[in-house]
Amino acid sequence: MNFLIASLAIFLAASVLSVLGRGKKAKIFFSCFGVVIGSLLGLIPAAEVLAGRVSLEGMWFSNIPGLVLALGVDPLSAFFLVILFVLSTLVAVYSLGYLKKQPRLAAYYPFFPILVGSMAAVVVARDGFLFLICWEVMSLSSFFLVSVEHDSKEVRLASWIYLIATHLATAFLMVFFVLLFKNAGTFLFVDYRHLSLSPSLAGLLFVFALIGFGTKAGLFPFHIWLPHAHPAAASPISALMSGVMIKMGVYGILRTLIFLGAPQLWWGELLMLLGILSVLLGILYAFVQDDIKRLLAYSSVENMGIIMAAIGLGIMGIASSSPWIAGLGFVGALFHVLNHSLFKGLLFLSAGGVIHASHTRSMNLLGGLLKPMPVTGRVFLVAAMGACGFPIFNGFISEWLIYMGLFQGGQNFSHFPLFLSVAGVVAIAFSGGLALATFAKAFGVVFLGNPRSREAAVTGDVSLLMGLPMLVLAFFCLTIGLYPQAFWGTVLYAAGGLLASSSDVAAGAASITRSMGAISLVGGGLLILFLLLLLARHLWMRKKQVCLAATWGCGYAYPTPRMQYSSPSFAEPISAFFKTLLRPAVLFKPLTGLFPAPARFIEHYNDLGEERFFFPVFERVSRFFAFLRRLQKSRTQDYLMFMFVTLIFLLLWEVWFGI
Repeated sequence: MNFLIASLAIFLAASVLSVLGRGKKAKIFFSCFGVVIGSLLGLIPAAEVLAGRVSLEGMWFSNIPGLVLALGVDPLSAFFLVILFVLSTLVAVYSLGYLKKQPRLAAYYPFFPILVGSMAAVVVARDGFLFLICWEVMSLSSFFLVSVEHDSKEVRLASWIYLIATHLATAFLMVFFVLLFKNAGTFLFVDYRHLSLSPSLAGLLFVFALIGFGTKAGLFPFHIWLPHAHPAAASPISALMSGVMIKMGVYGILRTLIFLGAPQLWWGELLMLLGILSVLLGILYAFVQDDIKRLLAYSSVENMGIIMAAIGLGIMGIASSSPWIAGLGFVGALFHVLNHSLFKGLLFLSAGGVIHASHTRSMNLLGGLLKPMPVTGRVFLVAAMGACGFPIFNGFISEWLIYMGLFQGGQNFSHFPLFLSVAGVVAIAFSGGLALATFAKAFGVVFLGNPRSREAAVTGDVSLLMGLPMLVLAFFCLTIGLYPQAFWGTVLYAAGGLLASSSDVAAGAASITRSMGAISLVGGGLLILFLLLLLARHLWMRKKQVCLAATWGCGYAYPTPRMQYSSPSFAEPISAFFKTLLRPAVLFKPLTGLFPAPARFIEHYNDLGEERFFFPVFERVSRFFAFLRRLQKSRTQDYLMFMFVTLIFLLLWEVWFGI
């Protein structure tokens, strides 16, 4: 525990020193190197727990009655800590190169180590009071990082949407922990495991946890903040938020399952249903985006839907006494947490390299960047292959495990769980195909073809400090895809607290290990064949005369960039099929008259979740608070009357409901 406490202290010291440091270089040094040192130090206890099969606990009593600060690292916490510290280290190194020519990001420096430290504290907190404090610090530090370029109206809107969403989530979590405290008499997690909760109260607590943690995870329909905040934040922070921070919601739901008692079947059904909706709508909205970071944000909604659907499958497996299905669900979910952290972190970092060089997020203004940015383009392609679930890349392994669990559910479940298992297979298969089209569009429009504007006239690739972390992440994406059995045992061990020990799970785990060995052989063979074909092509073309011509030239003597596919035109054949569901806003000005003015066509896709539900709700809430502000001008007697009515209401609530 001493290493962990020292790690948290270093994060805090790095934040303070980045404020006190003189000059931009000193501030960047203290912020980024503090994160690197703190993360490497924090990796020691996390790796010890995962490798040594031990758990670490620490407890400190305060002078405040009933307040105990408890920390702990069990396999589940250690798993999330390893992901957090590895990605944070790489993001910190990337930031050293990224921040050199970004003078407007001065507010980035102190809040970066605070965000990493608060996420680590959330994972190791072992009492509800400390958990809520760390959760709030994480929310506020990420808010300041999202709003770092607050001179932009778009950024201000995104940051306030995020602040409102995250505090609504915190409100539900506060009620969740208060109800637990009322029934247990303590905030300590260890005491929650001995509670005997009624099914109705346990179900209510699960709903509160689902809303609170699901909002942070970006689960539909609580995803409203995610497509706004990720594009607004600096690219390294977007990588950290998508790669790790939204996983805090996954961690919270998994931690909740440990001390809420035996899960009920409808918990898994609800979670799986929301996961399927997130998968379908997330990838649909990702496909029609022109902003590259907004595309990646909606892709995160899709992947969080896959993870939540797998957790729902695991819950249904426990509730129906099917330990092997539960094992595949939980282990598949954790494996996808790991894989998504790697390939989505890499996607945001490589997109950040493109934005850093071109100063635009619009794919329609880019094109032809693979030649001036070969490293960035190739690592983006590796990450995109992982996101699409291609064999030999890491995303394939976790989705394969989840598929196996869903197929097992289709054979063993009945009624609504059977329907959800089949729907899950269809949804993930559909999203896989659409993800392929989405990232084919993103890679093709950004890196292939010809430059579409002056912004695409990039002269060189990213610096070594920015390129090295991307290469490391690309290496992990390939390593897990080619040799997954090296990570299978660790992920299974991390999920052990969610599973009852069973010979069925052990036997199934052995069969999975053998299957992964076959996957490694086939994947390695495919990779060797691909490399041999590349070598043969190189040797054959070496003696040939190669003529260079413009892409999409189509035989024209003077081709222009307008002759190639744009982002909307690439998406049109598929998006037209879903227009009834997506309901785009269209502005069309046709050619009219003998001497027509230029025609105009604009098509914009609004998120129906925010357009039809959240923004109207926000507007009504704003009107309600405006009404309350008018009441603040009342007399003192009016305030006393409001207090009296509130106390009466609370007393009646306690007498009637008593929860």
